[in-house]
Amino acid sequence: MGAYKPVIGITMGDAAGVGPEIILKSFEHDLVHETSRSFVIGDALILERAKGFTGSTKEIRRITNPAEANFEKEAIDCLNLDLLSADLPIGQVSAEAGNAAFQYLAKAISLANAKEIDAICTAPLNKEALQKGGHMYPGHTEILAELTGTKDYSMMLSAPDLKVIHVTTHVGIIDAVNMINPERVFHVIQLAHDTLSKAGITNPKIAVCGINPHAGENGLFGYGEEEEKVIPAVKKAVAQGIDVQGPLPADTLFFRARRGDFDIVVAMYHDQGHAPIKVLGLESGVNITVGLPIIRTSVDHGTAFDIAGTGKADEMSLVEALRQAVELAPKHSL
Repeated sequence: MGAYKPVIGITMGDAAGVGPEIILKSFEHDLVHETSRSFVIGDALILERAKGFTGSTKEIRRITNPAEANFEKEAIDCLNLDLLSADLPIGQVSAEAGNAAFQYLAKAISLANAKEIDAICTAPLNKEALQKGGHMYPGHTEILAELTGTKDYSMMLSAPDLKVIHVTTHVGIIDAVNMINPERVFHVIQLAHDTLSKAGITNPKIAVCGINPHAGENGLFGYGEEEEKVIPAVKKAVAQGIDVQGPLPADTLFFRARRGDFDIVVAMYHDQGHAPIKVLGLESGVNITVGLPIIRTSVDHGTAFDIAGTGKADEMSLVEALRQAVELAPKHSL
């Protein structure tokens, strides 16, 4: 008997962007079929149209629930919400596409909450379109948090040989430093530990970045932020049996983590964590929301309206997001 293949629901995202194209291209990769049972949550007419951009010859099979999916290599199962027409303008912000993107995600969350799927993988949506469609959220993460009743969550970026989780993300650097406190740092350490443990990594090794250059150099740099904000959290985590070290100088830490010294790095602010992942290649980074009761991975790029409909969009970030969804999905026995 082979390994269990998790059921992954792929949301189509904003149908006016590159989501439909990269989904079709992803299903051309053997990895998707060999490691998962994946299907699309979206609009079948839009996928049919995107076949003309990508050259895909796969049949689009309309289904009404995951149990109807065949997961055959020659076809793509689509849980068809039938929200959009095939003449939806490509590469343009529209309320219709924004609302549809929300509905695809809401359906996926409902299925995940009901344990009908093991994980969600999301194609990109457009914030302006989302809000024009009547859904006032900054993006996927906030929708996921609200519809799952989650208060504490964090962004994790994952590449094949580097994982980073963030204490703060989309705030200015001064605000980020002010927002960092021992409670939040400890919570993110705990999220990192729990997420990797559930993914099958026994006693994951966690490293915590300092805030200042050289992690403060024993007070030489900064105003004691490491001593006040980071060290108490690390000590608390160690006392609870978590394998964590820090604060460590960020300028060498990411090299050490990629070398294999650590399973994940806790970054203090957006660019500290994002820059090392981006250096590894925009196509390899995957955005993961941790702290949710369900697994969600996403491409780490936007809707790319400028190239939508041309077939030029690179699908490798979505392929990697699917791989990570499989890796992080709860493990079942056959």
